[in-house]
Amino acid sequence: MLEKKEMKYGPSTVAVLKVARLGEMGAFLDAETGSTSDDILLHKTQQTMPVAVGEEVKVFLYLDPKRRLTASMRVPQMKEGQIARLSVINVSKDGAFLDVGAERGIFMPYAGMRGSLKIGEVVWAKLYTDKSGRLAVTMRVEDEMRRASKPASEVHIGDFIKGAIYNYTDSGAFLFTDQRHIAFIDNKELPMKPRVGEIVEARVTYVRDDGRLNASLREIKEKALMDDAEKILLLMQGRDGKMPYSDASSPEVIHDKFQISKAAFKRAMGHLLKQGIVEEKDGWTYLK
Repeated sequence: MLEKKEMKYGPSTVAVLKVARLGEMGAFLDAETGSTSDDILLHKTQQTMPVAVGEEVKVFLYLDPKRRLTASMRVPQMKEGQIARLSVINVSKDGAFLDVGAERGIFMPYAGMRGSLKIGEVVWAKLYTDKSGRLAVTMRVEDEMRRASKPASEVHIGDFIKGAIYNYTDSGAFLFTDQRHIAFIDNKELPMKPRVGEIVEARVTYVRDDGRLNASLREIKEKALMDDAEKILLLMQGRDGKMPYSDASSPEVIHDKFQISKAAFKRAMGHLLKQGIVEEKDGWTYLK
């Protein structure tokens, strides 16, 4: 009688196993324990092509709803150590599950997350094997991003770049562009804070000697000025050409009414006053 061995394979792993027998539900794979009761089911619905007895099959192992080890021929579509943009398919208090193209999502522990995540978001992440031998993913990809990036040799100040935010530090955000350039966006150049993984368009403000970029999410000052002035005029036109807001209004009131800062409001008002479009009197502003 063969002595039964301990289970050699566990969930969230990829293995090459031999088909031991076929049944109504599908194929049973040899778990290499010496006991047929440990054979792992490769259900017909989990087969991407027919299999035969004696054939070796590459499979992804996972636990079914009854906590039984189960196999699928839908294995991860990326190799260990690779980075890719992956969709978030589930979130829990312990972490999140990302779609790597396998039968089930791969777990990302809380320690590997960059900020909070929501189902449906897409983030840069790396596939790796954790200490227990299971596949896992992490958003800590700074080293991999540096290795995958290339110098921005044909980018100039004022150009617009597009890419995904992949990390935040105390100083600002890091962006990986579609052309594989790395751009840093200082906090002062972030009028709003995009979520990690979000695709943004930024304006290049500096090209460093090493080919990396500095960028800004702020609009070019002249365009921002005109947009803010237009907001003021639209509100005044809806109030018979007058409004109870001026340079003396509080920053809170300005932000509530126009969604801009007090400094931006003063710049726009200064432009309108200089052009003779409006005038201020007793804390009110009037169209001339």
